[in-house]
Amino acid sequence: MELINGAEYIESLRSLNPKIYYKGKRIDDVTRHPATAPHVRAAAMTYALASNEEYRDLALTTSHLTGRTISRFTHVHQGIEDLIKKIKLLRVLGQKTATCFQRCVGHDGINATYSVLYEMDEKYGTGYLERFKKWLIRIQDKNLMVVGAMTDPKGDRSRSPADQPDPDQYVHVVERREDGVVIRGAKLHMTGAVNSHEILVMPTSAMDERSKDYAVVCAIPINAPGVTMIFGRQASDYRRDLRERIDVGKPSFGAVGGEAVIAFEDVFVPTERIFMDGETDFTGMLVYRFAAHHRANYGACKTGLMDVLTGAVSYLAQIQGTSRASHVKDKVTEMIHLCETLYSSSIACSAEGWPTPSGAYMVDTMLANVCKQNVTRFPFEIARLAVDLAGGFLATLPSQYDLESEEVGHLVKKYFSGVEGIPTEHRIKIARLIEAMTGGTALIESMHGAGSPQAQRVMIFREGELDKKIRLAKALLGIPVRQDKK
Repeated sequence: MELINGAEYIESLRSLNPKIYYKGKRIDDVTRHPATAPHVRAAAMTYALASNEEYRDLALTTSHLTGRTISRFTHVHQGIEDLIKKIKLLRVLGQKTATCFQRCVGHDGINATYSVLYEMDEKYGTGYLERFKKWLIRIQDKNLMVVGAMTDPKGDRSRSPADQPDPDQYVHVVERREDGVVIRGAKLHMTGAVNSHEILVMPTSAMDERSKDYAVVCAIPINAPGVTMIFGRQASDYRRDLRERIDVGKPSFGAVGGEAVIAFEDVFVPTERIFMDGETDFTGMLVYRFAAHHRANYGACKTGLMDVLTGAVSYLAQIQGTSRASHVKDKVTEMIHLCETLYSSSIACSAEGWPTPSGAYMVDTMLANVCKQNVTRFPFEIARLAVDLAGGFLATLPSQYDLESEEVGHLVKKYFSGVEGIPTEHRIKIARLIEAMTGGTALIESMHGAGSPQAQRVMIFREGELDKKIRLAKALLGIPVRQDKK
């Protein structure tokens, strides 16, 4: 690997100079801009752990393509052990950053694409997988960060891609050349886009023959001509712009994942970077496998975040002299219970993994969707309990400027103090952390990341094996199966 630590990762971004806008102005350096630098530091933690002897076994693995040591975030899962180690790594990273560290989407895109290309080549005799392997070996050897780009704007959602009044509402091929294709469109809510090295473009839904131009998978450098990104606003980003060290809640790392719009304005993609072009019958499989991998992650990374939130609330209770109260212990116990339930879902769908024909392993898709469905609920309940335990002063805290003021700072320190011997600043810092983790973007991402709650419910019903369950009930009662009526 050429990029072996966080500092080298950060330095590698400075030479790319992609076209990125925030609040209407272009960002010159994502590693230093106050809106993006915290997200860069969160992603850098995925590199830093690989240099830490305690976590090397989780953060690093061996490439099945080259036999060389690589980051787990560039690896194609070769067994259940790989799936479980990924989950353990994600929880640790959540604990270290208390935010999104952004490399999961690209990792899941790599795994879904690899397995689908194998089956696509088997059916059509195409050579997409060999192209993909060559690209992937470069990603592995350089330890590059890949943003998985799947979600299209979708326009009028009652219409298919081919029926949109504006054809650019889904990424599509607008021109085919001897040496490649030209694409146009956009991808929305792309986590970690502005501080990645490469974009892995994938279709956002299953498609029919009429949408062949939209069935495209390809890899594009983030600084390719025609690529423009618009970095999204997040809760309390004004505080971050002003360098409000305490009031921002998490001064080192971002609120969530640093999501951005990626617009493709007639972007040329050379042939060697095209991995699907018109094979519509495999778009559904790709989306299905990607979604399952990604939904499996959420029970791990969100558990790491909730571990931090539980610790923050427990420390605040100590500061406020309430930690021994029975109702406080009971609520903290419930927070722990919900965290571990989330984590067990991620472990379970990994432990029940299975090999695809390519040899790459898939998680159990039913359990992965159950896992993500839990994530749309449990973090909200954990947040409710955290706010309950913290108290109403979360909503009315004076600012960092008041705390540091020569005129009123002594009043803030006096009247926001807690147990004797613990600085008031500690109570305020912890309160701001709880505020940051229980409001705004963080919980929205728990709800809608990896697909909205209804998307998981559709898959849960589809994979619920109701016919089998009906037969079980009938067998128990001696009701013949042949009596079924459609």
